[in-house]
Amino acid sequence: MRKLALRIIDFFYPPFKNWFSIHTFRYMASGGFTAASGIVAYFIIYNYILQQKDVHLNGYLVTAPIAALALESVFTFVVGFMLNKYLVFTQSDLKGRIQLFRYGTVVCTNILLNYALMKILVEGFQFYPSISKAFITILLAVFSYFSQKYFSFRVKKKI
Repeated sequence: MRKLALRIIDFFYPPFKNWFSIHTFRYMASGGFTAASGIVAYFIIYNYILQQKDVHLNGYLVTAPIAALALESVFTFVVGFMLNKYLVFTQSDLKGRIQLFRYGTVVCTNILLNYALMKILVEGFQFYPSISKAFITILLAVFSYFSQKYFSFRVKKKI
C-alpha cells in the first residue's frame, strides 16, 4: 500500500522537481490529501451523521457545525499522522508513541497560532480575513514542515 501511494505521488513530481525536493513534495501531497479528506469528512459528518442537528452533551449545547468540526479534526489528525509517519518521514527512529505525542503537540500549537494570528491580523491590523487566512496557512504549513521534520519525526544523528 505504501509503495503504491508513493508511486502515485511521485508520478506527479517531475513538473515540480525544479522547485521542491521529493521529500517536500511528498509532504505537500500528504497535506493536500489530508485537507481534502477533512473537507469530505466534514461534509459527511455534518450532513449525514449529525443530520445538521445540534448535539446536547451533559447539559451543554454544541452546534452542529462545531460538533462536525470536532469529529472531523479527530479524523484528519489520524490521517495526517499516518501519512506523515508512513509516507513522508519514514527515516525517523523515534518510537511511534513519541512521534504521536509530538505530532499532537505541533497540531495543537498550529491551532493556537492560527487563532492568535487571525485575531492579530484581522482585529488588530484590520487585514481582510481571507487574505489573512491564506497568509497564515502558508506560514503554518512551513512551520509544520520543519516542526515535523526536526521535532515529531526527527532522525537521530549517527556518530
